[in-house]
Order: sequence, then structure tokens, then C-alpha cells
Amino acid sequence: MSDFGTFCLLLALSLSLYALFSSLLGTYLKQHRIVRSAERAALAACASIMLSLASLVYLLAAGDFSVTHVANSTSRDLPLFYKVAALWGAHDGSMLLWVFVTAGFSGIVIRQNRYRYRDMMPYVIAVLMFNLSFFLILNVFLSNPFNRLVQVLPDGSLQRFVPADGRGLNPLLQYWAMVIHPPILYLGFIGFVVPFAFAVAALITRQLGDTWIRTTRRWTLLTWLFLGTGLLLGGKWAYVELGWGGYWAWDPVENSSLMPWLTGTAFLHSVIVQERKGMLKVWNVFLVVITFLLGIFGTFITRSGVVSSVHAFADSKLGAFFIYYMLLVLGASLYLILDRLPYLKSERRLDSVLSRESAFLFNNLILLVACFAVLWGTIFPVLSEWVQGTKVTVGPPFFNSVNIPIGLMLLFLTGVGPLFAWRKTSLESLRRAFLRPVMAGAVTGAALAAAGMRNPYALVSFTLCAFVLGSIIQEFWKGAGVRAGNTGESFLRALVNLTLRNKRRYGGYIVHFSIVLIFIGLTGNAFNRESSQALAGGEEMKVGPYTLKMTGYSEGDTPSYQYGRVTLEAYKNGKRVRTMRPEKRAYKASEGQTTTEIALYSTPLEDLYVVFAGMSNDGKYEITAHVNPLVWWVWLGSGVMFLGTLLILLPDRRATGAAAQLTTAEAAAMERAVRK
Repeated sequence: MSDFGTFCLLLALSLSLYALFSSLLGTYLKQHRIVRSAERAALAACASIMLSLASLVYLLAAGDFSVTHVANSTSRDLPLFYKVAALWGAHDGSMLLWVFVTAGFSGIVIRQNRYRYRDMMPYVIAVLMFNLSFFLILNVFLSNPFNRLVQVLPDGSLQRFVPADGRGLNPLLQYWAMVIHPPILYLGFIGFVVPFAFAVAALITRQLGDTWIRTTRRWTLLTWLFLGTGLLLGGKWAYVELGWGGYWAWDPVENSSLMPWLTGTAFLHSVIVQERKGMLKVWNVFLVVITFLLGIFGTFITRSGVVSSVHAFADSKLGAFFIYYMLLVLGASLYLILDRLPYLKSERRLDSVLSRESAFLFNNLILLVACFAVLWGTIFPVLSEWVQGTKVTVGPPFFNSVNIPIGLMLLFLTGVGPLFAWRKTSLESLRRAFLRPVMAGAVTGAALAAAGMRNPYALVSFTLCAFVLGSIIQEFWKGAGVRAGNTGESFLRALVNLTLRNKRRYGGYIVHFSIVLIFIGLTGNAFNRESSQALAGGEEMKVGPYTLKMTGYSEGDTPSYQYGRVTLEAYKNGKRVRTMRPEKRAYKASEGQTTTEIALYSTPLEDLYVVFAGMSNDGKYEITAHVNPLVWWVWLGSGVMFLGTLLILLPDRRATGAAAQLTTAEAAAMERAVRK
């Protein structure tokens, strides 16, 4: 089966290269049949990669330890659930998953558009197959998961070697979120190849209107959703598995996932301006290129070994190839952009700073500044080591000091954007639009200050959250009021129908609402409390309003690991709230690697987070406890973001006749209402 898997990869590589060259040749010769053969070859390559992936899954499930990837990432006692997840638990298998997702996206795009965009599609196929061929070459020749284990005999000859058991899956990965986190994150990283391919095709064919934007809008939004979901699942895993009390540590691999999400967010906002006003064409192409390259940069960081991270694989041979590939893509893209600048001119100029276009532009600039700050902090240790020979550590204090003000500015712009009109906003309409949201923010800030809140960033953040929430509520209130007046519907029914008939606009407001919820949760970090103490039976420790009383200790043995578990009773203000049972585990198949299993008591107000760190020298049990306010709101905001994005992705029902006229009237009336 391992030989079959390798054969499928080689076949896919051959088919991909054929599709790449035949699509270009068919276009050059104006032979549509050759382009059709390229499409079929690309789809056949996708099918071949699917068979290769199925082969590796079979080997993992069957426990064939003669295969290197199986031996390095599974063991006999590992549950089947985690055996399948071990596909991406080590470097070689994760590369095959990357290739599989790349092939899947490419195949879907080619299949969907085989009768559309006849001028652009050959170049789209060429870009997709060029990208797929690059990763297939790496997977086949440098990172093949189907290689077999061998041992060197005394006479120097080689002999196949089959160990009695495998090393097992990294214990840190044996958590439900990590089973789905890498595939979802890969969907986010890789999915941006689709808008990138269409952008390159549009540049080559000089079709630089909004056709390629409309074609890739849902792809971009879906990819952005996958990437954001992957980020949040990774945060959830870090929170409950790593045992350090937080969910975001500004780790280099975390940062590499955040950066394309930031630029993707900028792109999703700026394409609205291009669609409505014909502006920001150069900017949008540039954002697509940068977002795609940042996705490649993310896998470079993970696989190159240039940074140390709990999320990264060990050092591999692939780092230099990723650098060459990124430089090639960047150079070719910049050449095309510069050569096509006359076709990328904006159709209109910015009429006023007080306009929705300018709000989108400022939002884009701030997102790019945030991305650059994260990028600089991530690569600076590497650059310092290359230049000076000494690696300078850049930790959370730098990222927090730079990105907290940037984040607050983004939060402010989230509330400001909907309050501006397109082209130009009069001062009178601006005053009316801002009055209630500003009052909501001012009242909230004053109330918190009066209650004793003195942390300046937290005070500003909560004030801005109230301001943004006020602007979102105002948009829904005005729109539903206009619709109810025009149709005679009840306010609630008008609100629902308004949202369903304008999914892109009001779904966007729901996503903005989720950002408010996430910021509320993030702001809670300003009030975290921590306490560590070694306890004997019957002793107590305090952390914030909680008291933890040590009531017992037990040890156990399972087929996979041995554990020590402490039992503590948690009291809040003298009232018992929960029995906490944190564990320390030592995994047998991983040479005794230890992990912590936290105990968590979560409420909307705060989390009580308890870690059993081990035994102290005097025989006591070392306990670390955290009180983390408002973390619950981060996870709630994540769910709201997911639902809001799904709403935007739903297809719009086409209105006809009187219904269409009514929709047009509603839109005009709502715009007038906003200005009033």
C-alpha cells in the first residue's frame, strides 16, 4: 500500500505538470481541445492525490510500522480516532494533507468554471497547477510519508525494519480541537490560492474590472472563515492543553496564522469599494498576492526550523525551497502589477475624508500596520541571528505594547464605518449618526470609571465596545423601522426580513458584533490573577475571590499513560462552587513525555483555571491557579462570527416584480434614514 501511495503521488505530479503546460500551450495555439485536456488532467491529478491520502489513512489505521510516518506518529494502543488524526501529527503526513487540500480546491474551481471565463480559466489552471506541482515535488522527493524504515547491517547493507510499536502521537495533540484544528487551518491557508489564481489571470488577460472579484468573493469569505475558525480552535487548544493559563502567547506559528487573516480581512473590506466605486484596484490585487504569500510563509515558519515553537515541526530540508518559491511568486506578481498599472487606474477619486470609502481605506491601512508589526516581531529574532549571530527574543510585551493601540483603533473604525455615507457625509448627518453611539460609549466609560476601573486600555476598550455596539444596533433599528413603515410588517418580522434580504450588509454587522464580543473577552486579560502554592492534604490557597482546599490525591494507570490527580474543592466567597481534579500525565509511548490536564470552572464573568504542576521537594502538591475574567466571551464571539459569516455566504433570493421594486425603495429609504 505504501508503494501504491507513492505511485499515486508521482502520477499526480506528472498530470499536474501536463495540465500546467498544456493549458498555456492550448491558449497560445488557440486550441480549446488542448485546454480541455489540461482540465481533465488536473482533475485526474486531484483524484490520484485523493487515492494517495486514502492509502496513508489505511496504513495509519492498520498500524503498519514499517512506514516511517506511521511509526513516528502512532502506536498500537492509540484509539482509531487519533490514529486517523496522526495523518497530520508529523511533518510528512501534514505535507500530504496540504497537497490534498490544494488539489481539492483546484479541482473544485476548475470543475465549477469549465464553461465560464474562457479567457481567464487557462491561466487560472496554470497558476493552480504550478502551485500544486511545487508542493507535490516537495512531498514526493523531500517529504514522502510512504518511505519505509531500514536498518544498517554490520556489513553495510540495508534491511527493512519493522519496530514492535510506534512512538505514538504527540500527547499534546490528543485533544478534540487538535483533531480538526490543522485541517481547518489548512483550508484557510491554502484557500487563498483561488483568488490569487484569478487575480493573476485577470492581470495577464487585462480583465481588471470586478469580474474576478465577484467570482472569488465567496471563496475568499469561506477561506477567511476557515482561517479564523482555525485560529480560535488553536487558541482553545492552547488554553486547555498547555496549562499556562492563556490562549494566545504571540508564538511565531500563531502569528503566522494571524497575518493572512489580517490581510484577508483588509481585502474583504476593500473589494466592496471596488465593486461600488471602481476604486482601490491596485490595492486589492496587492492584498491578494500578499495574503497568498503569507499563507506560504506560515507553512515555511512551521516546517523550516527557523523558530522554536510548540506548534512547529522539527527542522526539515524544505525551508530554502519555500523561500525561493515565495520570491519567485512575489517577483512575478509585482512585474505583472507594474506592467498592468494603466489598467488598474481607479474609476473615481476619493470625494471626502468623511465618507465610507475613506473609512474602508483607513481600516485597510491599520490592518496592514498590524500585520507588519506582527511580521516584524516574528522574524526579528531570525534576522538578528543572521546579522549579529545572536538571537534577540521578542516576547509578548512587545506585541502587546504595539498591537493593543492598533487593535483599539480597529475597534473604533469598526463602529465608525457604518455611520458614514458613501462619497460624502454632511456634518449634520454625521452629528445625528454619531449621537447615540457616542452617548452609549460615554455612559459606559463614565460608569466604569466611577466603579473604580483605572486601567487605561481596558477603560478605552470597554468604551469603544459600547460605541460599536451602539452603532450596530442603530443600523439594525433604522433599517427595520424603514422596512416596517414601507411594508406594514411588525418590527421583529421586518428585522428578520431585512437581514435575510441584505445578507452581505447585515451579516457583516453581525460579524462586527462578534468582534465586540471577542474584544470584551480580550480586555479581561487586563485583570487576570494568578497564585501558586504547594499544598498538603487539608490545606488551602486563595486566588482572587476563590479558595481552593486540597482534599485528596490519587494515581492511576491506563494503556496509554500513567497519571497523578489531585482533588480540590473550590469555594467562592465562602460558597462551594465546584470540585476540581487537575492531572499530571506521563505517556508511555512517548518516552514518558508529561502533560497537564487542567481543571476549569467557566462562567460569563470569569474562569477558574487550576493546574497540578507536580510534587514539590517536601512531598506536597504544587498547584497553580488562575482567575481569568471574561474568557467566555471570546468563545461566544467566535460562535457569533461563524454564524454571521455563514449568513453572508447564503445565496440571496432574487426578487422580481413588485418585490424587486420594494427592495429598491427600501434601500433608498434606508440610505436617507442613515443621513438623517
